[in-house]
Amino acid sequence: MILGHLDLDAFFAAVEELENPELRSKPLIVGGDPRGRGVVATANYEARKYGIGSAMSCAEALRRCPQAIFVRPRHGVYREYSAAVWNAVREVVPTVERTGLDEGYLDFGEVTGSFGEARALAEAVQTSVRGATSLSAAIGVATSKVVAKIASDRRKPGGLTIVPPGREASFLAPFDVRRLPGVGPRSEARLRAAGLETIGALASLSDADLKRLLPGKVGGLLRDRARGVDPRPLETASERISISTEETFERDIADRGQLKEELRRMSSRLADHLHAKRETARTVTTKVRYPDFAIRSRSTSLPVGTDDPDRISELACALLDRALDDRPGPLRLVGVGVSGFEPHRQLALV
Repeated sequence: MILGHLDLDAFFAAVEELENPELRSKPLIVGGDPRGRGVVATANYEARKYGIGSAMSCAEALRRCPQAIFVRPRHGVYREYSAAVWNAVREVVPTVERTGLDEGYLDFGEVTGSFGEARALAEAVQTSVRGATSLSAAIGVATSKVVAKIASDRRKPGGLTIVPPGREASFLAPFDVRRLPGVGPRSEARLRAAGLETIGALASLSDADLKRLLPGKVGGLLRDRARGVDPRPLETASERISISTEETFERDIADRGQLKEELRRMSSRLADHLHAKRETARTVTTKVRYPDFAIRSRSTSLPVGTDDPDRISELACALLDRALDDRPGPLRLVGVGVSGFEPHRQLALV
């Protein structure tokens, strides 16, 4: 396989700079209220010089950079730019797997069978994206998803990294172990406690040590990935992104009735969006965040899609109960999303 991973550079912030040129060359943060409980969605590279990054609290970002400019996310605008980006990508590489508004995998092997031509192809993708949107993108090219993704993050902004066949393990080896997709907080803690700080150290584990540190299938999967072995194909059927909405509260809320009222309001908004697009959705997802920033999500799917706000809210509230039954407590955020889109079908009367 010859796969590419495309990652738009500081996407939300870059769009805001395009829409408002006066923001360029200034520390810019897209996120919530810095005097409330908002979090950073994206920071431009000027702001990142102060150690500001995604998921940091906006209050902390303001402390680190008092002169930063904060703007609220405009998801509708970002979706429009994202659609333009992926239309431009498909003009060069037809088959893609979108994993987010700002990133996804590209099937370079469909266009060329040669790594020697991969650089020119990747540069053509970057040029197409820049010409259509004025946005820059970093791209990694490799034989597998895991290597391509890490490679795309190596030379930002606007860089290009090619990892030829046979060089996967040596390329990955120096990176911090937390950079490996699939290494979560618990796995990272176990590895670091054993003195394993890099992906290369994980790749060199013996079977016995691996079984002791990371028992079960996860250990073998992560060691394979650390060696650059990742047979996952592109999942083009899942490239459509869900639509969702969420609310971060000024104060934690424990009352389920109040939380469900928020979900009903959000469900109505999503139903309006589905009506406007003449679509239905088969899957409903409820997301919650606790005071310690832990996140839980629960989903359920229907045999037939719906655009009924009452049905969406009914499912969303039931999923909230499931999440809170698993872990009771107040919440700092709730959200609801829908996916599994289908065209709306009007039933004919006979």
